[in-house]
Amino acid sequence: MINDWERVDIIYALKKKGTTLAALSRQSGLNSRTLNNALDRRYPKGERIIAEALGVTPEIIWPSRYANR
Repeated sequence: MINDWERVDIIYALKKKGTTLAALSRQSGLNSRTLNNALDRRYPKGERIIAEALGVTPEIIWPSRYANR
């Protein structure tokens, strides 16, 4: 079984891409803290925004959320 990425790994990967969760949130017209929700619970819109910024699909970052779909 493949594990979900750890929240620190997601934040670090975004930093390596030159962005932050807050910046992505604002660029998407959301409150600067909104994308933090995707780190802790299912939030498809937020998951897509984060995954696109990292150049992967949400299923790669959160396989447990997309298992058996």
